[in-house]
Amino acid sequence: NLPPPRVELKENYPNPFFPATTIPFTISREVCARGHQPVVSLRVYNVLVQVVAIPVLANGSAERVDSLRLRCGEYRAHWDGKYLDGRREATPGVYYYQLTVDGERFTRKMIAQRKVTSQQ
Repeated sequence: NLPPPRVELKENYPNPFFPATTIPFTISREVCARGHQPVVSLRVYNVLVQVVAIPVLANGSAERVDSLRLRCGEYRAHWDGKYLDGRREATPGVYYYQLTVDGERFTRKMIAQRKVTSQQ
């Protein structure tokens, strides 16, 4: 029987999304042994590996997940689909989101896609 993962970056939902999405992740108790609080960051990259956004915690604090010291547990981060400048909406396409916990990186892919509406 395999032990549970120390860090689990889950699939964003919805995926494909537009304009906003939620990114769930879990930090296991093993990471927080002896009271340790890991440093956690979450970034969204375009296909050119340029940072386009830093999601915020979806716990009401709206804190950017940027070098935060977090306790172990389950978290949800929210990306409103806007670039770092906060004004422009992300263009449809492929993006990557990367969670870094104490320097260890976990990456997944997501797709921004406008809904197709039928013309009548």
